[in-house]
Amino acid sequence: MEHPDTEHSDGELFPRERAEIVPGAVHVPDWLGPGRQRELVEACREWARPPAGLRTVRTPGGGTMSARQVCLGLHWYPYGYAPTAVDGDGGPVKAMPDWLARLGRSAVAAAYGQDPDPGVAYDIALVNFYEGDSRMGMHRDAEERSEAPVVSLSLGDSCLFRFGNTASRGRPYRDVELRSGDLFVFGGPVRRAFHGVPKVLPGTAPPGLGLTGRLNITLRVGGLG
Repeated sequence: MEHPDTEHSDGELFPRERAEIVPGAVHVPDWLGPGRQRELVEACREWARPPAGLRTVRTPGGGTMSARQVCLGLHWYPYGYAPTAVDGDGGPVKAMPDWLARLGRSAVAAAYGQDPDPGVAYDIALVNFYEGDSRMGMHRDAEERSEAPVVSLSLGDSCLFRFGNTASRGRPYRDVELRSGDLFVFGGPVRRAFHGVPKVLPGTAPPGLGLTGRLNITLRVGGLG
């Protein structure tokens, strides 16, 4: 199943096709067409404005994440959720738009070939902005109580995405190149798998997108009441 705005990348000798990386983890290339990508970039620019806007995330050990972040629905901080930007300006977190929650359900249907459970309502979004030298270490999305699949949408520069296992940050893992418009969904037995972004590929964003760097929109179901 493809998103209705899907267009394949120009110049491909062979079209990139949907691939199951491991059972439960699916890569759908070019799921978002150019028009929908531009709409999402503009939405991200609005979400990044204060209050509770784009911020640098500081870890409990005193370090900082090189990718900056803004949250919708609930504010993520290491390692929990709050209704306000507790490690930022303290402002109330922006609401999760209904249209973005619906996009999350459509993404799961596209990846798995069937609609998600009717009770699955995507209510949290983490938007990470990567500049050319930004990275994301191996981690797992473990603060949610729900086991609903995680939805990842890529915009702008391509990246090397490393998808690992549920036991440790080390091998085995698989490296996948994610480009602008790509969808990646992981759930079921690999919902809590470690994953990260060891490398961004600067200058690879579509010319008409108007974005320097990479945006990643991660949609989750909190199950947090």
